[in-house]
Amino acid sequence: MLNFTLVVATSKPTVFSEKVLIHFNIDQYFDLVVGSNLDGTRTAKTEVIQYILDMHNGHKLDDFIMIGDKKHDIIGANNNGIDSIGVTYGYGSYEELTHSNPTYIVQSVDQLKDILIGSQVK
Repeated sequence: MLNFTLVVATSKPTVFSEKVLIHFNIDQYFDLVVGSNLDGTRTAKTEVIQYILDMHNGHKLDDFIMIGDKKHDIIGANNNGIDSIGVTYGYGSYEELTHSNPTYIVQSVDQLKDILIGSQVK
């Protein structure tokens, strides 16, 4: 059995992000939602990811991977020293993702699954 902790890392306000997940009935798939604060703090993706890393400080950086569709996701991961997977089936373009230097780029959920499941076989 695979054991992942799934966290939504967004620069959108946490309170609204939680409501969106509930609206689409996908909130049960995530262990935590971390976004910006309504007072305007923690708005950069780098800050959001750092906050998550600080919450899980008993883990090595190798235990984390950021999955995102925009350059800010990849830049945030790079700034925090963790791996990243750019997904081309979101809002960002292949060129945008490539220029932000992700660890991997995938074009499908199946490719994403292969990377994540493969990382468990060491």
